[in-house]
Amino acid sequence: MLKTKYPLPKYYQLKELLREKITAGEWQPGDMLPSERELSEQYHISRMTVRQALQELATEGLLRREQGRGTFVAEPKIEHGLTRLTGFTEDIKARGLDPAARVVRLAVVAPPFLAMQALRIPPDADVVLLERLRLANGEPIALEACYLYFNGVERLLHEDFENNSLYKILSEKYNISPTRAEQKIGADLCTLHEQELLNIEEGAPVLRNKRITFDQWGRPFEYTESAYRADRYVFHAELNAF
Repeated sequence: MLKTKYPLPKYYQLKELLREKITAGEWQPGDMLPSERELSEQYHISRMTVRQALQELATEGLLRREQGRGTFVAEPKIEHGLTRLTGFTEDIKARGLDPAARVVRLAVVAPPFLAMQALRIPPDADVVLLERLRLANGEPIALEACYLYFNGVERLLHEDFENNSLYKILSEKYNISPTRAEQKIGADLCTLHEQELLNIEEGAPVLRNKRITFDQWGRPFEYTESAYRADRYVFHAELNAF
């Protein structure tokens, strides 16, 4: 039971109690939690208090809330290191998960301003846009839009990007080896397009990653904008003082 004469708010007490059940393995990933009404009656608190506790745990990534279905224990977040230049396929495989991709769009397009600037190309140049929905064990994790520019880039329109890694194709067929990258990561709210493809709630948070990738000659060939589900993905970096 929750303590009435206690300095911590009741929603916080409930949140920590539920967290303990999850970390102790009493509730496993995918398990459905009792309803707000059931938790309210069990702990003798208001549904608003229960809702606040559940929402904070969902924001932390421990729970996922599905409209019309209920609240479930979330799968552990996928952790991506920031010390090595890897593609999504390689990164997901390294974590023992099954990567997959669904091509949303593959076309020759006029580059948006940020892509034109990143790739150092004139305004009248065309680029290939490869937009893919990235999945791990069948679950949508990220929506990735790659703008690619190099000599013969239009040949990419004939490649199979649902069953093959982009970087592997570039290395084996186009003599382009990704060597280094510059990226910026920030928090944002999902767009309607991202919401529908990532199967998340309206206004859900995403981690927005903008990356410029350079080849072995130091030339930028790829500008990518990605939206990662904040409830399923986390970026990790190890920092040293010296």
